Amino acid sequence: MTPPAVLVHRDQDLLAKAAAARLVTRIVDVQAARGSASIVLTGGGAGTAVLAALAATGARDAVDWRNLDIWWGDERFLPSGDPERNETGAREALLDHVPLDPARVHPMPPSDGPDGDDPESAAGRYAAELRAAARPEDHGPVPSFDVLMLGVGPDAHVASLFPEMPALYDERPVVAVRGAPKPPPTRISLTLPSLHAAREVWVLAAGASKAKAVRLGLSEAGPVQVPVAGARGRQRTLFLLDRAAASELPPGIERIASP
Repeated sequence: MTPPAVLVHRDQDLLAKAAAARLVTRIVDVQAARGSASIVLTGGGAGTAVLAALAATGARDAVDWRNLDIWWGDERFLPSGDPERNETGAREALLDHVPLDPARVHPMPPSDGPDGDDPESAAGRYAAELRAAARPEDHGPVPSFDVLMLGVGPDAHVASLFPEMPALYDERPVVAVRGAPKPPPTRISLTLPSLHAAREVWVLAAGASKAKAVRLGLSEAGPVQVPVAGARGRQRTLFLLDRAAASELPPGIERIASP
């Protein structure tokens, strides 16, 4: 895994637009090479803003949407359609506005799904779906995602991997998270080994409240105490930031400034 590259944008709006343009380019390049691509979505303000920016740009028509697999990095274990679910926000921002193949959209199970109010069973179901999509060349129980996007919390959590919680030690591809310090307390999340399966990991952060977490994520901190420090892709890791989130970068971190 290579060290992260840090790209700094003027503000959150420009960050979202630039990340959306970068995502289109990455998907189109992968589809040109292999015919299909796969991405992992994140919720939160920055992640949803990227999807909305993508929906608003004409460049979205360059994507072959029917040959794109869409997964999620984590989900709030709530009923289908709940406004707090990451899936709901992603559908409203982008997915309901592009011609996707429904069979290639893979939301995490809701609490009113076939597993009922059993997040462990739901996590196992999602792990089985990932395993079924993995190819022999992926060398593991999840696909080699082309882009996996992550937000980061002020406490340095990514997906629903919160500092010092048991999920950070788990080798299974997907786990149930109970007692999360951020509501709702029950969630489903990919684990660190699944994040590391991605070819590219993009960490999105905007606002001064994320500056400390970004600094720690780019330091030598361990991922159990600082989960974002474990957010690394196999081929490339990008920290896509606005100026406020980049205001406390550690010494020696090279940044690539954007207008």
